[in-house]
Amino acid sequence: MASGRVILSPSKFNFVLERLTHQLIENYGDFDNTCIVGIQEKGVRLSQNLIKLLESKSDLKNKIEFGKLDISFYRDDFRLRDQPIKVSPTDLEFSLEGKKVILIDDVLYSGRTIQAALAALQDFGRPLKVELLVMVDRRFNRQLPIHPDYTGIVVDALDEAYVRVVWGDDKNDHRIRIFSAENRKV
Repeated sequence: MASGRVILSPSKFNFVLERLTHQLIENYGDFDNTCIVGIQEKGVRLSQNLIKLLESKSDLKNKIEFGKLDISFYRDDFRLRDQPIKVSPTDLEFSLEGKKVILIDDVLYSGRTIQAALAALQDFGRPLKVELLVMVDRRFNRQLPIHPDYTGIVVDALDEAYVRVVWGDDKNDHRIRIFSAENRKV
């Protein structure tokens, strides 16, 4: 892990989470007819942290509908991989029909993960609106016309570099690291 360079320290990381939380409260208020859907697995972790902050800063305790979405079989490359894909459970116990959905993932890179997530969401109803929240936007690497509505940080890096959101045991251990291509498997 030491080979990756920290591009967002724990203190700044927490500041960014706080900012994203306040933006969601400003735009969604009481979260009426609104749900949060985290993309398995890393978007779920970000979602859970945001929900904790939302509940601590408002009267939303146990009021936010939250779902976990696995997109494994919606990806356009799932048959092209050398290794079998790792499937995580989808846990969406409510219909998305007519709801405002905040779709959450950790890093937006090519846009293909989000494309797959949008296709998977359709199995749970037709949302009124879908907005995208990401912790990291790698804006110069997009292959599809997908852009976040809420962004933690923007990282402009070479295609070969790898950006990773690192979740620690407590909020003082969260950070974002960038790795060179040869250290990508960390």
